[in-house]
Amino acid sequence: MAELATIARPYAEALFRVAETGDLAGWSTFVEELAQVARLPEVESVASSPKVSRQQIVDLLLAAVKSPLAQSQPQAKNFVGMLVENHRLPLLPEIAVQFDELKNAREGAADAHIVSAFPLEGEQLNDLVASLERKFQRKLKPIVDIDQSLIGGVRVTVGDEVLDTSVRARLASMQTALTA
Repeated sequence: MAELATIARPYAEALFRVAETGDLAGWSTFVEELAQVARLPEVESVASSPKVSRQQIVDLLLAAVKSPLAQSQPQAKNFVGMLVENHRLPLLPEIAVQFDELKNAREGAADAHIVSAFPLEGEQLNDLVASLERKFQRKLKPIVDIDQSLIGGVRVTVGDEVLDTSVRARLASMQTALTA
């Protein structure tokens, strides 16, 4: 994976420099949609076929994306064309991840992956996010998943920082203390 990240970084940074001059949110949506399309096995199959021209692959990818940038921005067409020409379509998911990280860094924000034993919604989620924003001292964009094996509490990952207040983690800590 480190190799993919290393290869994808220049593409993500170049696209981010282009996006900074225009609609950053629009470009973010565009690159995420491209990554989703590139993950499809059918697209991988067509892209690797010697019977399909590179221009046909570019046209297929741009047609599959809903973002208006795909048709209106020559930079978007050039970006997809460059990826197809250099056989870099498998990098699109990693490019999207790195682009999002650059966007978050510019906005002073971060993604917060919250895993809870029970569904978090509405005011409860807003209170948790506000508390986490104070702790991590930045704007957070919550991504919530459910894992009933936590028993209770939450496990929050922001970047490389993990805050685990789950009952499962507390029980594991108690078990370690008792057996030591």
